[in-house]
Amino acid sequence: MSSPANANHSVPTSLDSALRPASWDEYVGQKQTKANIRIAIDAAKKRGSMPEHILFYGPPGVGKTTLAHLVAHTLGSPLKSTSGVAIERAGDLAAILTNLEPNTVLFIDEIHRLSRKIEELLYPALESGHLDLVLGKGPSARTVELALPPFMLVGATTRVAELSGPLRSRFGGGIYQLDFYSYGDLCDIIRRSAKLLNLNAPEEVIELIAERSRATPRVANALLKRIRDFSEVHERELSIALCDEAYKLFGIDSRGLTKDDRRYLETLLKSFRGGPAGVRAIASSLHEDPDTVEHVYEPYLLRLGFLERSPRGRIITPSGRTYLDVEQSLF
Repeated sequence: MSSPANANHSVPTSLDSALRPASWDEYVGQKQTKANIRIAIDAAKKRGSMPEHILFYGPPGVGKTTLAHLVAHTLGSPLKSTSGVAIERAGDLAAILTNLEPNTVLFIDEIHRLSRKIEELLYPALESGHLDLVLGKGPSARTVELALPPFMLVGATTRVAELSGPLRSRFGGGIYQLDFYSYGDLCDIIRRSAKLLNLNAPEEVIELIAERSRATPRVANALLKRIRDFSEVHERELSIALCDEAYKLFGIDSRGLTKDDRRYLETLLKSFRGGPAGVRAIASSLHEDPDTVEHVYEPYLLRLGFLERSPRGRIITPSGRTYLDVEQSLF
């Protein structure tokens, strides 16, 4: 008898990489962004040069990193990945830029985490292909100009407003917003991932996973893998009943919200009488960092219409109150 999920153990252990689209045709959604990027790449290839630098912004898990991989793959260029938080000093940036191979795609995730000092060092690198380093201090200090190999910067951020205006202006290839995904696109993504994982996933299971995926491909793939694990451990086929049991165990409800999301709404309702309440006060009650509350908890609650941001603070909506009344009986 085959295993319930028909898992193929030759699937690479790095499942995130295994499920990442390898071509533009496999990349579902973000049609306008894809079309613009492909025009920029094709035009640059005809000129025999690298495309201009581009920036992606949007919520976590909607495909910014995957697009960077596709850009590099289409150009036939090596991809060098780093993050804004990893570049702390001028020497860090210099080491990265001076060691790039010619025509590399440099991907900086969470680029808003770069300090203003590092941003200023990056400007001439993006504009004219050189890096200005100051050696020494005081009257004996001197500036050394280092020529850099041609490269393309792909930046990604969840907080585009935190990038300085001068840095944003350096992305001549375009600044592209990636949004949450439609239900139909999520079904296509889950269907493809199930096939890659050799899972016998009925259409109703695919649809149920899509419904609870928070409009985010990363969440969709994570749920698919967790349900596969649940199926294998319990030696049962994928089905609606099995998914319902798994979701109950995971603490994920019919809208894709977790116990932490529900705790946020319950805190706002019970501790602050539904609001308005400031984000710092809510974060303190939840024992969380204000940035975590604002950028992890709130975006999907806002999308669902369970939460409002007003000048006076956060307010739970009538829909949010109704949701809590219904879901409290289930969890």
